[in-house]
Amino acid sequence: MDWEVLASLPKSTVRRRGRFIVADLLADHRVISTSQINGGQSDGLRHLVNHQCCEGKDHNDRFHLIVAKGEDVYHETVCAEIDLEPAGTAMMATAANMNYAACAARSDADVEVLAVVTAGVETNAVCAGDPASARELSEGVVSVPVGTINTILLSNMPLSPGALARTVITMAEAKSAALQRLAVPSCYSSDLATGTGTDQYCIAAPLGGARTLKYVNPHMKFGEIVGLAVRDATLEALRWQSGLEASYTRGLFHALGRYGINEKTIYDRLAPLLDADTLDLLRKNNKSVFYEPLVGAAAHATAAVLDRARFGTLPPSSLKDAIVQQGASLASSLAAKPDRWPQFRAALHTATVTEPVELILHAIALGWSEKWRA
Repeated sequence: MDWEVLASLPKSTVRRRGRFIVADLLADHRVISTSQINGGQSDGLRHLVNHQCCEGKDHNDRFHLIVAKGEDVYHETVCAEIDLEPAGTAMMATAANMNYAACAARSDADVEVLAVVTAGVETNAVCAGDPASARELSEGVVSVPVGTINTILLSNMPLSPGALARTVITMAEAKSAALQRLAVPSCYSSDLATGTGTDQYCIAAPLGGARTLKYVNPHMKFGEIVGLAVRDATLEALRWQSGLEASYTRGLFHALGRYGINEKTIYDRLAPLLDADTLDLLRKNNKSVFYEPLVGAAAHATAAVLDRARFGTLPPSSLKDAIVQQGASLASSLAAKPDRWPQFRAALHTATVTEPVELILHAIALGWSEKWRA
């Protein structure tokens, strides 16, 4: 099978075939990477590899190979599959499909960067500081979650060792900025995700050139174009791999799912609050109802209030009133009756429940039950 060239810089080329993406470094480069073999900083690498090592669910054959034979044997196995010299290769692995890889190039004057990203967040999105599910023991790593954002970042200009290290920070912040834009929830807490638990990267800059960049923070143009390239490539990769097109994230469940309001259980939770026919009508029209733009706006606003309460921005004594106000907006949006906001607010204030999620459920029931009522 022939290789497909995805993108290139003067001293590097990115190609794809089947389960593999390879960035070929056509001249000497300084590389920093998370690769288990040849990782860290190196000046002697020629190839950066991203590859699909497994399916997303219930497919651990290659993981068992690593456990049985070791990382070095697995590294050699993959290099043999694509005819690369193991000593000159850094590698990343993921369950993501290489056909969903996204490329984004940005430039400023004579400086250019290229980001190539694969991304999946359905089962492994995490916020830094979340409770962990795996630990490294003497016998190895126990429990390995699936879901990864892998980034290859190439520069056409040399970077000093410190600048290369600083680029890692900007790249990571850009990845988190993409997740923030999509309001990707953590799989392990009520927080928004900052990445996944298994994110990997390879960053490469040529060793030779007219000049070496020393300052690459986001105040500098190099930092800007790195941020834009990585953010845009991450957004595009998530769009294809995970279906996270920005407009699809407007829905009520995307906004409030991290607080326990999800499509799987909502009808059972609403059943005591709606008569059977009204609940059945909601179930049959759930997409048009729960993805309605103003409903989504109210849901995201409610999630923001819950966040601020958790983080101590709002005093606990004001939380019920704050949720009631947002709930009134949610109810009036569901009912398509914005003029009824005062009545909905008053009704929610008199509700016997005080717990925020229960108030939100009451707001949903109130708004839907009033939509077609004269």
